[in-house]
Amino acid sequence: MAPRKEHIEVGGREVTISNPDKVYFPKAGYTKLDVVRYFLAVAEGALVGVRGRPMALKRFVDGIDKEPFFQKRAPDNRPAWMRVATLTFPSGRTADEIVVDEAAGLAWVANLGCIDLNPHPVRADDMDHPDELRVDLDPVPGVPWSQVREVAVVVREALEPVGLTGWPKTSGSRGIHVNVRIERRWTYPQVRRAALALARDVERRAPSIATSKWWKEERHGVFLDYNQNAKDRTVASAYSVRPLPDARVSFPLRWDEVADVAAEDFTLATVPAIYAERGDAGAGIDDAVGSLDALLELSARHEAEGMGDAPWPPNYAKQAGEPPRVQPSRKRRYDTEYEGRGVDGGPPPEVAAERAAAVAAGDRNAGLPTEWEGTRPTPTGRRKTSIPVIEIARAATKAEVNEGLERWKARHPEAAAHLEPADILTDGMRGRAYVWYRLRVNLIHVPEALRPPQEPLDPDYDPWAGYEWPDRAGQPERAPRKPRDPTAATDPGA
Repeated sequence: MAPRKEHIEVGGREVTISNPDKVYFPKAGYTKLDVVRYFLAVAEGALVGVRGRPMALKRFVDGIDKEPFFQKRAPDNRPAWMRVATLTFPSGRTADEIVVDEAAGLAWVANLGCIDLNPHPVRADDMDHPDELRVDLDPVPGVPWSQVREVAVVVREALEPVGLTGWPKTSGSRGIHVNVRIERRWTYPQVRRAALALARDVERRAPSIATSKWWKEERHGVFLDYNQNAKDRTVASAYSVRPLPDARVSFPLRWDEVADVAAEDFTLATVPAIYAERGDAGAGIDDAVGSLDALLELSARHEAEGMGDAPWPPNYAKQAGEPPRVQPSRKRRYDTEYEGRGVDGGPPPEVAAERAAAVAAGDRNAGLPTEWEGTRPTPTGRRKTSIPVIEIARAATKAEVNEGLERWKARHPEAAAHLEPADILTDGMRGRAYVWYRLRVNLIHVPEALRPPQEPLDPDYDPWAGYEWPDRAGQPERAPRKPRDPTAATDPGA
């Protein structure tokens, strides 16, 4: 029997919902059609955050219990009324990304499995000048929700002297986002630099609860992720449904609500009624456009005081003035063996030279992330470092790295007993289409005599195992899949 389809009319458009009864949230029982109806109920509010913006599609095609995949290129079988915008990458490749302009577009992307919406901070008519600075408050594991709220209030205090208005919302996960509309005058690197200056100012105002430190092993309290303003980074927009069992929503707030807000109050089931009763708290954001001049002046003062650029994510082009891109626990090894050679701090020398030339020439795409995942060293544990971090596992799913951690704890119960929540460092690493995961443990709270050495990774996943080579910057063609071994067994029981 053919799968059931449902046809709905939205604003004069017909949208087909395939498999409308497919369960997206198993614990709560919400289906694909429930998600579509939710987005239509809050459509005007959701469109404030996405309208006219290119969007990366994060698709949970089998629900939240399965890993999503990222799709930058718009599907070929999209409706004629779905607009696209063309992004260009350093390799010369391009991608036509979806642009949602109307409620029917929300329903259409929800049908693809997009439960949270991930727009870029630019409009399709000017892809080089963001109109939004994004403040992402990301708590270290173990940090209470009350502390996130406190830091959000400090962000508001830091924005006011520089003439900017912040619009807070729950992230729908563990944090809070504060979005700031800005004039379309500054490039991505300038907006990121302004976000870094703001993060450092918030850290100065509240040093015990906020941090601007990039490396997880140095963080405490709530991290202000300034790198969310780098080119090609996206953040879940307002009214996105997040992949949590209760279908929690990223919900816009008024500032007088922040101090007491409970993130779990806003779910797919509760938000439509709340929205209908009180309207959209973020509705005025497009009328509150500000200037980055004051924040960039603050950035210049920071630089004069010796605080230059801060690290970029590892898959971005090395930038002028950026410090060595190497985590503190490996810095001694970097300083003694690899300085300038690109082994721990960046890409291979020939790739680094190509990027540096692009930056020097003013290439407008030089700040884009590449698809180079970095080197894949085999941990040895040979050197003593100032921060004792060891790697436990790499896997395709978070569940698998957590299982690897539990096996490690079983082998080293005395060390495991000393770990604190913030000592477990789990990183989502971007592969070609899917996120894969790396898990490390900071042994800083484990007595030195009890610290286990670096062991072989368990599991040890290679995201490029099925391809001829890893995707690298400057390659016009993506790596093809390896041909199937004709001698391999084809008998399912073999």
